[in-house]
Amino acid sequence: MDTLLEGQPAPGPVPPAVARARWEALLGSGRAVLADGAMGTMLFAAGLQFGDPPEMWNVALPQGSMVRRIHRAYLDAGARVILTNTFGGNRLRLELHGNERHVGEVNQMAAVLARAEIEASGVDALVAGDIGPSGAIMSPIGTLDFDEAVEIFEEQARALVAGGVDLLWIETMSDLEEIRAAITGARRAAPELPLVATMTFDTRGHTMMGVSPERAVLALRDLGADAIGGNCGNGPDELLPVIAKMRAAAPDVVLVGKSNAGMPELVDMKAVYRAEPSLMAAYALDARAAGASIIGACCGSTPAHLQAMAEALTSG
Repeated sequence: MDTLLEGQPAPGPVPPAVARARWEALLGSGRAVLADGAMGTMLFAAGLQFGDPPEMWNVALPQGSMVRRIHRAYLDAGARVILTNTFGGNRLRLELHGNERHVGEVNQMAAVLARAEIEASGVDALVAGDIGPSGAIMSPIGTLDFDEAVEIFEEQARALVAGGVDLLWIETMSDLEEIRAAITGARRAAPELPLVATMTFDTRGHTMMGVSPERAVLALRDLGADAIGGNCGNGPDELLPVIAKMRAAAPDVVLVGKSNAGMPELVDMKAVYRAEPSLMAAYALDARAAGASIIGACCGSTPAHLQAMAEALTSG
């Protein structure tokens, strides 16, 4: 497999003090910060086949160039936080395709690609190292014990840090024990980097494992997350009450809202999201009013959605 190394900046950790200063400067503007939109949706449109690991695009040509172009499209649309293409970049998920030996290079290169596109754009934006669920169920319901989960997340986080991320972004979690393991692993890898933690509340206002927004925000605050919120789910109508409940339970927490582009529908065995950019623009304003400081989009979204959101937040 050809690798995407030539012409990229040399990877290297961002000094914690620099990362923290960048984070505080971003939030200190007093304006809502726009995070990016879906990576998977864009990769499928570019030719990724269902079931193939999108993370492997980071280390191949010409696919890695496409990852950079997607980052650039979101930067041009107004995003100021860019998530790396590493949602499933942990050892367990990569193992499903025999790629578990590539955890280090996949995550490190993802950070390099995002940083390279930010630098090429001239935009002042942050690279967020994206960490999704392990893909396993935590014990005692499942077979993944806490210590092993911590090791898995730490391995991924260390590679992202080595690639030069400004912060670590843990997302789409449903189990408080798993997100605790992810935060523990991330903090072992980078004790001082900013850390975002979001869960998915897609089951009658709770996560699949029964966690309420109020319980989540208090638990994640106690675990030391710098920003907390919800992502993915069934669209803005579901996420907005989550943000409002978190704000009521923890008034001083920095909140994040990253909604899907509407309720997914299954068409020809593919998830289709029908929310127009105008709907996501309205969601951005509503999310800000509900208390979110960092607002983005998740599955089904595109740069067009992000641009509409950016324009709404600027003018509204």
